[in-house]
Amino acid sequence: MNTEIYSQAKRAAEELCEVAALKKGDIFVVGCSSSEVAGGVIGHNSSLETAEAVFAGIYEVLNAKGIYLAAQCCEHLNRAICVEREALPFAEEVCVVPQPKAGGSFATTAYRTFKNPMMVEEIKADAGLDIGGTLIGMHLKRVAVPVRLSLDHIGSAIIIAARTRPKYIGGERAKYEATT
Repeated sequence: MNTEIYSQAKRAAEELCEVAALKKGDIFVVGCSSSEVAGGVIGHNSSLETAEAVFAGIYEVLNAKGIYLAAQCCEHLNRAICVEREALPFAEEVCVVPQPKAGGSFATTAYRTFKNPMMVEEIKADAGLDIGGTLIGMHLKRVAVPVRLSLDHIGSAIIIAARTRPKYIGGERAKYEATT
């Protein structure tokens, strides 16, 4: 396992959990291009070894906090999500199994690692990491708020982090009262 990639992924997950104030039972979505992490081009150099290092760092942090990991597949599987069945007990399951070149190495690693994996078409996560330009926004709750972490790369892949917050409705007064 690449220890530097593992350490970077772990640090990013720890920071985002803290900034987002995630709690037990929340969902943390990750889209990860192992190709980009390893210095290649997204979708062209999928690497299980690289994905396993990223997954291990993130999963360790989330598991310890009781936060569910949702692993986003690539566009070949319409960005379907792999998640533990207990995270979404009433969700509609889709019939697909991710593979390194059809779903991606990160989702494949999640599917192989989870105790009882389930594939779903979509999710509304509380926070997430986009590793290598994988476009996780469709799987975040509204309203997504960008988070600047102390690192901006895992391996060679740029990372973008986000947390979510409830929508403000009811005008300026409601907005003010919600923040006080």
